[in-house]
Amino acid sequence: MKTISITQTGMAPRISRFTDLSPLAGQRSAAIPQAGADVVWARKLLSVIGLDEGLETPINQDAPIKGAAGMTLTLAVCPPGQGPSLHAHRSTYETFTVLKGRFEVRWNDDGGETAMLNLYDTISVPPKVCRAFRNVSGEEAILQVIITGGVHDMSDIDFAAAAAREIEAIGPGILDEIKKTGLTFTAGQD
Repeated sequence: MKTISITQTGMAPRISRFTDLSPLAGQRSAAIPQAGADVVWARKLLSVIGLDEGLETPINQDAPIKGAAGMTLTLAVCPPGQGPSLHAHRSTYETFTVLKGRFEVRWNDDGGETAMLNLYDTISVPPKVCRAFRNVSGEEAILQVIITGGVHDMSDIDFAAAAAREIEAIGPGILDEIKKTGLTFTAGQD
């Protein structure tokens, strides 16, 4: 195999610095209070690697690295007790690895199956299976989230109807603001 060489300048767009990452744009919306955002997102979703240039998704918007053979990599930073509620991905695999802390992962429409993940443990959830994760440690925790198998954007994600009810209970209009990000709430329904 013939190899290639890359200069420092050429490699710069392939490097992500944790201190330079910022949460997804939807998470910075003043129209969505933190309590509503916490139902559908990790407290901070930090995009590290997005899809190839030209594919406009919320994951790509702030990802410093673009293009890694169809994979996206995001860091989910959660305070104790926090994590998104049950949701499914229509066509992508979601693989979680604990980088800091401890997480409970639930799956199936009712979240009835669970696994506790400790440091460096990994679980890979296939498409069309509802899943949720929650930080069960006493400090801020970080989960690496790798999405593979298709275009990962908000239209690939569908939350359970229970998540919509939880958001509606927080206050009027919040669910509508969250739906503007492209999220739906029909997972587990025919």
